[in-house]
Amino acid sequence: MDSKYPFVEKQYIGRDYIRICIRLLMAAFCFGAYVYERDRDNTVDLFLVVGFGIIAVSIILLFLIQYKTTITNKSVIIDGLWTAKRVKIDLNSIVNVRKATYSNYLFNNPVYNLHKKGSIRFYSSGKDAVVLTDRDGLEYFIGTQRPNEMLLVIQKEMNG
Repeated sequence: MDSKYPFVEKQYIGRDYIRICIRLLMAAFCFGAYVYERDRDNTVDLFLVVGFGIIAVSIILLFLIQYKTTITNKSVIIDGLWTAKRVKIDLNSIVNVRKATYSNYLFNNPVYNLHKKGSIRFYSSGKDAVVLTDRDGLEYFIGTQRPNEMLLVIQKEMNG
């Protein structure tokens, strides 16, 4: 954690366990097909190349940041990937803060600044979120790996 900010968290695209398992199963299928079909045709080498390609992409995704959440000066700043707009939420306009489950579904797609049914969602992995409600009733769902710490820092920033 940076010493100049009360809270900093980075969310990575490739660190969702379910998606890692899916990619590894696809790579295992490719390697299995390569071994099983090894003696039949020369085009079977494509399975080997695709299997190693899936593993290489998985390794790259482990280090690719989707968004970074920073809490400082009575605001929550969410910086997105490359060309995504920076989102700044002023904590002076927030009336309610709570911890919640992001979604009841087993599979959730990573999203950044998704406007959906009166809410704005930021999610990369995990199942927990901190929900901020502003004066207009708009809810910000911010997915986090450390919901308790984020909730306490937001409450402290709002009160102090």
